[in-house]
Order: sequence, then C-alpha cells, then structure tokens
Amino acid sequence: MNPGGDNRRRTVIAVGLGQLLAWGSSYYLLATLARPMAAGLGLAPATVYLMFSASLLLAAALGPAVGGLIDRHGGRRVLLASNAVFATAHLLMATAQGPLQLGLGWLLLGAAMPMGLYDAAFSTLVSLYRADARRSIVGVTLLGGFSSTLSWPLTAALEAHYGWRVACTVWALAHLTLGLGIHGWLVPRVERPLEMHRAGSDAPAAGPPAVTMWVLAGAFTCSGLVFAGMATQLPRILEKVGCTPAAAVAAASLFGVSQVAGRLAEAGYLNRLHPLLAARISMSMHPLGVLLITLFGAPFAAVFTILHGIGTGLMTIIKGTLPLALFGPAGFGRRAGWLEAPSRVAQAAAPLAFGIGVDRLGGHVLWISAGIGLTGLSGLLWLRRNASGART
Repeated sequence: MNPGGDNRRRTVIAVGLGQLLAWGSSYYLLATLARPMAAGLGLAPATVYLMFSASLLLAAALGPAVGGLIDRHGGRRVLLASNAVFATAHLLMATAQGPLQLGLGWLLLGAAMPMGLYDAAFSTLVSLYRADARRSIVGVTLLGGFSSTLSWPLTAALEAHYGWRVACTVWALAHLTLGLGIHGWLVPRVERPLEMHRAGSDAPAAGPPAVTMWVLAGAFTCSGLVFAGMATQLPRILEKVGCTPAAAVAAASLFGVSQVAGRLAEAGYLNRLHPLLAARISMSMHPLGVLLITLFGAPFAAVFTILHGIGTGLMTIIKGTLPLALFGPAGFGRRAGWLEAPSRVAQAAAPLAFGIGVDRLGGHVLWISAGIGLTGLSGLLWLRRNASGART
C-alpha cells in the first residue's frame, strides 16, 4: 500500500497527534504526578520513581515482540490496542488505594509504551511507506516534539485544581476518545504487511551482521543514557557549574525548543545527508557542549543546553531513519524493538545514577556524560553506510 500525498499527510498528522497523547500520558506524567501520587498514598517519592523504572524495563522486554506484530499485521491495530492499555493503566492509577495497585498501573503503562510511542509509530510508517518512510518519520517527530510543552501544563493544572486522580482519569478518557478515534479513523490498514515483502525488492539480501546491530544498539543506548540523565538532573548540573537557580532553570528551559530546532534541521538541510552522517552530528552535540561549558563556564549554559537539545532532537528521528537506511524495511518493527531495548534499560537506571554523580562530583559529572557520548560517537564512526557497503 502506498497512499497518495493527501492520505500520507493525513496519516502523518494522525500518528503525530497520537504521539502527543502517548508521550504526554506516559514519560512526561512522572514529572508532575510522582510527588502528588506518593503523598496521596503515604509513599516515598522514590517508590513512585522505582515503579516508573520498572515500567521502562517491562517496555524494553516487550519491544521486540510488539515490533514483530507490526511487521506481520501493520501498526493500526497495535496503536489502537495501545490506547486501550494506556487507558486501563491510568484508571488503575486513578483508583489506587495502595502501592500494589499503583505499581500495577505503572507496569501496565510500561506495557503500553512499546505499543504506542515512537518505536511503534516509526514501525507503522515503515509498514505503510517502506523505504520511503523517512519524511513521514520526521513529520511525526515534529508534532510529537511539542508533547512536553502541552502535557506538563495540562497535567499540572489538573492536579492543582482537581488532584492527581482526576488527572489520570482525564488521560484515560483522552485515550478512549481522541486516541481511539485518531488511530481508528485516520491511520490506514496495511494491505500487504512487511512480512509478505521479504522476498521483494525492499528486503535486504541477508540479515544485518550481529556486530552492526550491537554497535548501533550501543550508540542508541549511549544517547538514551545521556538523555535520561540530563532530563532529570539538568538544572542541578547547571547550578553546579556556576549558574544561579533562576539562570539554571532559564537555560534548561531551552531544551525543548532546541529539540524541535534539531528536528526542523533534519526536515530541511540534514535530510539531504545519509542518516549515518546525521547520527554522527547528533552524537557530537553533547560532548561539544560539555567542552564549551567547561572552557567558558556558566555564561555558556544556554549554549550547552541548545547543543544538547539539538542532538537529542536529531537522535529521535535517527532511531527510525538510520536502521531503515542500513537494513531496509523488512523486519523493521522487531529490529527497532531490539535496538531500543538496551536504551530503555539504561534510561531506567540513569536518573538515580546521574543523581548520585551530581551529589558526589558536581558539575564534573558532565565529563562522564561527555565520555558516554563520545563512546556512542566512536561506534557510529565505525559503522558503514549499509550492512555490507563501503565505509563513509
């Protein structure tokens, strides 16, 4: 199936809006509701953070199987199922009277993540458009990039006026109405799933070398580890390098805008480049920012945040476009699940690890994050443009 231009734009908008809902009600939920949940049930906030980490581990475990389902049946059914699972998870949390039910709700949220976040969205687009899915992936990430901008104020306002239980209930209703409507009416079915094209021209001659998969998964894990660490500790780190609390928050607030700027760069200039070169540029942004803030101190806090944000925004797209360019569309969903699984495990551990690092090392923890970024970059420099092609 290869829908025309109008149908493709409709699909990209629909999947992108679905990502706004999915990210806002999962990853970005913790920042605003973790402490109210803990206070409401008499728990330590760390207990809720631990529940979220467990949800990421479950998401990592389920990712390859979910990707395989999309390869075999297309993504529409999986995205629809994600809305039902997300809604059930939120209703469990909204009605929780103790830690057991709350933890079950978070675990169910983790089960929904590989069904409804970017890996499922990208796999859906590849199942529809195959090797021509790059533009569509970029379009979806441009819409999804505004999720934190919209969801954090909405969730915070609902919690402040009505409490965290009502906030969870509203997200559940959003999935049962908006989410099911968007995915049910606007995302097309796949007439011939990718599993049926393995013998066609889109399929690679052989599976990718194991070492290539491991190196790429390692690079994505390095990126995810730095992203999760900075996402939870960035204002504190900027204070440790000499910023006032107000200046640290102001500089950190540039992160979201910078992510979108990076994705716009991919939509404009960088889409002319091979995704592997774009990946190398992306992975170099954080170490470059660390070098500048180390040399020039607090006045370069905004520059550091902007570079880090651009690199993170680019990497979101690259996680879809680079495996597609290297390995082709056949088996994309399962492969994407395997590539993302180690990153999710790392992201589960990153908040605690970076928190301890900031406590003990202060701003010098940035040298650790830069080293992680350079490790990922070295792997990308080793990779070739395709599984068996010439080195770039």
